[in-house]
Amino acid sequence: MKLNDVLLKTFELYEKYAIKSVTMDDVARELGISKKTLYQFVANKKELVEKVIQSEMERAGKAHESISKMKLNSIEELLEVSKLMNERLKNHNPALFFDLKKYYPALFVEVTKIKRKKAYESILNNLKKGMKEGLYRKKINPDVIAKIYVSRIEQSYDNSIFSIAEITSIEFFNEVLVYHLHGICNEKGLQILNEKLKELILGKTKSTEIKY
Repeated sequence: MKLNDVLLKTFELYEKYAIKSVTMDDVARELGISKKTLYQFVANKKELVEKVIQSEMERAGKAHESISKMKLNSIEELLEVSKLMNERLKNHNPALFFDLKKYYPALFVEVTKIKRKKAYESILNNLKKGMKEGLYRKKINPDVIAKIYVSRIEQSYDNSIFSIAEITSIEFFNEVLVYHLHGICNEKGLQILNEKLKELILGKTKSTEIKY
């Protein structure tokens, strides 16, 4: 039994039942080990939660890095990120986010800062790449657009309009992404975007073309 095995299995439990309701006994039972053995990996539940969240962030980071190595254009890159996020959101439990914010506020703040920085850098690099490729409008300010994108996502989490379930849904993420692309693509970029979206739609056996 390795630490990574413990963290992965614990995250699966958190995704299914959220954080608060999963005890150290539950984790040990799921792993088929004694609680004494579990405490050889972590000192307490707080440390376990911290390590689980850190591990998942690292895993997500590696997945995003693999996309950047695929030699895609800027639009394809964002759509590939969308596919990756959709896969992650399929099993996502909104209560996990709620528990993290309520019961581990310091960790939540730290995670939010890290995610904000990574999201900003990712969008900024994509904007610069798309402008260089001639797919995004030339007269945009990459720094401002990247901050707007990150701010829009973060503000969505802290309002009374959307529920946590809506914000963490595949539909919400896709709408925000397409809205973002529609605002920055030039004519050439929109043509490529529409072609890619039609491919995705056909892949899902739908027939409605997305219009711009």
